[in-house]
Formats: sequence, structure tokens, C-alpha cells
Amino acid sequence: MKAKVYTIDGSIAEEIDLPSCFQVEFRPDIIQKAVNIIRANRRQPYGAKKTAGKDYVAESFGPGRGMARVPRLPRGRAAIVPQAVGGREAHPPKVEKIWRKRMNKKEMLLARLSALSATVNEEIVRQRGHKFSAELPIVIDDSFEELKKTKEVLEVFEKIGIKEDVDRAKEGKHIRAGKGKRKGRKYKIPKSVLIVALNKENIKKAASNLPGVDVVDPDELNVEYLAPGGHAGRLTVYTKQSVERLGEKYESI
Repeated sequence: MKAKVYTIDGSIAEEIDLPSCFQVEFRPDIIQKAVNIIRANRRQPYGAKKTAGKDYVAESFGPGRGMARVPRLPRGRAAIVPQAVGGREAHPPKVEKIWRKRMNKKEMLLARLSALSATVNEEIVRQRGHKFSAELPIVIDDSFEELKKTKEVLEVFEKIGIKEDVDRAKEGKHIRAGKGKRKGRKYKIPKSVLIVALNKENIKKAASNLPGVDVVDPDELNVEYLAPGGHAGRLTVYTKQSVERLGEKYESI
């Protein structure tokens, strides 16, 4: 498969051959499984307080009164038992529960390469909801990694035809439903462009503040970056040397 290499001016500098790791069979089932496992392994154990629902001075009135022999407060209100208001939970969550899941190494590798290949398939990327006019795959020359200003990154996105996807993410920002909004994660923001750069220090500072945009280097690229939520086909921008690095990394596969 061929790929055009764009300059930061939006013109085509050259054409390169993509490594074989971009031509793996699309397996949405394996991708979804891998993302679920990554997310499960990030969960923090939690459990109920041991004395929750038991902070009462209550005892049963005993038999012979025509009422259930449950612990009661002095005025007869039931306490402590699971069916009582304010009582303990019958089977509360326990910190001993093991949330961690495992996946075969070769299976996880297949998921990663399958998700990587989906990023160069225009049909799959459009099905995910991304908006762009550029031709996939999008490869930019290495000078893109030296950009230090957000304004410069947006100008490049506009020239190569992917700025409208950043606008889509900005317009899609909304307040989260449920209790999470008061726990430090008030807003949900759609995922937009993924930038894969070998030397990401400068470009990360410039692009990370754009809504939905992530910046990673080839060695930390995983299935969740390529397929957020398990949905493959994320709009991805590669620098030329990051493509070469991916080719070297998966050359023997």
C-alpha cells in the first residue's frame, strides 16, 4: 500500500510504501475484547465500610410479641438487617474481588495490528463518525513534530483537510449524565485526531489542548488509542519517522 507524505504546507512531498503491519485483517471482535480488558485492568478495587449500616444500638425484642425478631431501636423501628431502611447491604462490593483480566500476547498483538490497519481504511474511519476531506492514510513529514503552537497545528490540519473533525469534537462536548459530573469528570468530549509522532515533546504541548486530540509515540501506541471504546477506525496522523518505527517494530510479524 502506498501513502502520500504531506508537508506542513499541505503539499505532497513524496510517496512511500506502508509497512505490512498496516495490512492486517480487520477483526472488530478481537479489538473490542482487547479494549475491554485494558479498561478492566485500570479499575480500582473498592468495597463497603465494614461497619456500614451497623452503627445502631439495636436488639431484638424477642419472641412472643407477634412481630419479627429483627434488631429494633427503642421505639420499635427495625435496624441493621438488610431489609431495614439504613441497614447493612446483604452482599456489598468487596475489595478482595479481582477485576484484572488476561489476554494471550499474540491475541493482543493481533488486536493492535488490526486496529492499526483500520486507521488507513477510509470506510471504517468514516463509519466511526470522523469528518475529513483528506485521503487516507495521512502521513506528514517530520517537521510537523517541531511545531510548538496550537495555532500552527490547526493551520496544518486545515491544509490537509482534517480540521473539521476537531470542530466536531468541540461541538460534541457535553455534560456527563449521572454522578460522575461531580467527581472531577464533568464533561464528555468525543475523540478526534490521534497524532503518532516519534519525538512528541513539542507537538504534544501544541496539540494536546485541542478537543479530543491525543499525541503518542509509536512505542506507547495501544488498542485503546487506536480504537477508543472498542470502536476501530480512529482518524490518525502519522509522521514519516513514526511509520518507519512501526515498520521496524513489527517487521518480523
